[in-house]
Amino acid sequence: MRKQMEGDNQRRRALAREAREHGRQASETGASLSATKQLTHLDRGKRAGPPPAGRHKPDSTRGGPAPPPAAAAPTERPLPGPAAPGVTTMGYRDLVDDVGRRAGVDFRTAKVGAEATVLALAWALGEAERERLLEAVPVKLHDVVPVDGVESHRELPGFLAEVGRISGRTPEEARYQAQATLAALADRDAELVASLDVPDGLQDLVEPPPVGGGLVGARTSTAPLTEPELRDALARLTYWSSDRRSLVRTLELPADNLDRVLDRIDRLRDETGRSPQIGRPTAETAVLTVRTRQADAVTALDVDLARRVDDAIEEAGAGMNAG
Repeated sequence: MRKQMEGDNQRRRALAREAREHGRQASETGASLSATKQLTHLDRGKRAGPPPAGRHKPDSTRGGPAPPPAAAAPTERPLPGPAAPGVTTMGYRDLVDDVGRRAGVDFRTAKVGAEATVLALAWALGEAERERLLEAVPVKLHDVVPVDGVESHRELPGFLAEVGRISGRTPEEARYQAQATLAALADRDAELVASLDVPDGLQDLVEPPPVGGGLVGARTSTAPLTEPELRDALARLTYWSSDRRSLVRTLELPADNLDRVLDRIDRLRDETGRSPQIGRPTAETAVLTVRTRQADAVTALDVDLARRVDDAIEEAGAGMNAG
């Protein structure tokens, strides 16, 4: 037996030398004992069934084969369908862009104005209506509430003052922002806006603003009037003149009468959120100027304010004597 083992060893050594001379590994010729054991072990593993589990499981770090990669579980894609109730489908950026276009302001100004409008309107509604509104609009329009909260106002002057306070704008600018925001919301979900129980005092904001700002056929409430539209407006505003950027009326009255008229005009801001600029070059003279700063021109809103000024002057009993 011993002589047979020695003979076998000599034969293996001879095969190994021959393999090296031909640039091959000894295990490739069967000359390596370890290779024989390795193949036998692997073959035995195939016959013995599945490999052991746990820390004894062979892997690529213990001389065994690497485990096959786990198959990825199929991902089930949801079928397209209508949005779940209470989930907004309005795009935030698209909505704010629309508000900016309607109000004639940049994105940042439109964003702040839209946020202020949504918050002020939500707090002017009942609790159930408020939740429905906030669920329907993009979260970014109401995810940050002012540190000092939001005051509830169901009348127009207070509402516009609150929108202006939150957005850092004048009541006049707040009106443009609110109208533009509600019009943009109505474009995207007319049923929602129409179904809200908006207080009577705020209904003017919900009504669609003049298309554009002109008397006919314009696009936004701050768009300049065209030449024909401005001429038509001035034909009906007897006491007013225009340089295309503003409407101007001059009042010349005894000082006491003029004070009474100007006091009445000042109340327009509380009633409508707007009032004219008032210059007082002398005690008996006042210059009233109406303009839309965003448009730097006369708009339909200016024509409406000029008419309200005329009515206020008449109400103060001085309209027939005005110059």
